[in-house]
Amino acid sequence: METGRLEAGCDEAGRGPLAGPVFAAAVILPPDFHHPFLNDSKQMSERSRDELRPIIEREAVSWAVEEVSVEEIDTLNILWASVTGMQRAVLRLTPAAEFILVDGNKFRPFGPYGFKDYRTVVHGDATYASIAAASVLAKTHRDELMRKLALEYPQYGWDRNMGYPTAEHIEAIRKFGYTPWHRKSFHVKELEPSLF
Repeated sequence: METGRLEAGCDEAGRGPLAGPVFAAAVILPPDFHHPFLNDSKQMSERSRDELRPIIEREAVSWAVEEVSVEEIDTLNILWASVTGMQRAVLRLTPAAEFILVDGNKFRPFGPYGFKDYRTVVHGDATYASIAAASVLAKTHRDELMRKLALEYPQYGWDRNMGYPTAEHIEAIRKFGYTPWHRKSFHVKELEPSLF
């Protein structure tokens, strides 16, 4: 924690799926914020995440969530699409962040003033509350969209697999082909043509 400065935690959700956007969030929490459920969103139950989301959104000093499209993922690659989403989320914070904690080990200066005051933290979502809060917002907002898309494309099971490469999802691609929501730059070994 950076004492006396507005510190934003940043994280993303959806780097590994074959379909759907990647979502990124930035959250500035009050210094005294505490909730017993708060942890890396991947370690939490769906119910806990859904309970926490409105609490974070209500009690945060500032928060923002950004969606980065499939087209941008295919153009930038998934790493830099994720970083771009986090940067956009940070730029939407009001009040603005004075220091940024980023989950992972990759980031870069950005914005009109070349924002350089950040620290990358591997497993930061299990270390810092603000990153964990960003993780929860990114994950719940993305899951919400994938459930809506599942109504449009029910055969892919996105309400269950959230676009990840499960056996069900891969079999559906084999049977029904790709949708506009699939990432063209992602290749699945099981779907590659075999010589034998």
